[in-house]
Amino acid sequence: MPVPAIHEDDCEAVGLPGRQLQWLVAPGGLTAEGCSACVIRVLPGDRVRPAHSHPNGEEVIYIISGSGRVLVDGDVRPVSAGTAVLFPRGAVHMLHNTGADEMKVVCFFAPATNLENYQMHEGVDFPD
Repeated sequence: MPVPAIHEDDCEAVGLPGRQLQWLVAPGGLTAEGCSACVIRVLPGDRVRPAHSHPNGEEVIYIISGSGRVLVDGDVRPVSAGTAVLFPRGAVHMLHNTGADEMKVVCFFAPATNLENYQMHEGVDFPD
């Protein structure tokens, strides 16, 4: 039986506000029963928009490269390469690249999700 593996270069990139997204573990990529995962790239100065939540599950992000800040239910924290952040079920969150380099992030979801399961929060932004 072949090892289930995929390279991000083999995954279609989807342009979304503030980021490019590639689904790694999802229909069309690797298929898992209980989770999904994607890679996002956020250019310097960009924010993942709009703020959103996942009412049916949790998300963990892991910063591969770059730096910035994350907003989770009104709390702002700095992030950089090597940082993992949990977005609990229903927590409103967004990510902002405040650095000079592209930010690369792996996002893990449990249970599996897709963009149709995001709840958008257009009026939420980082405080000044």
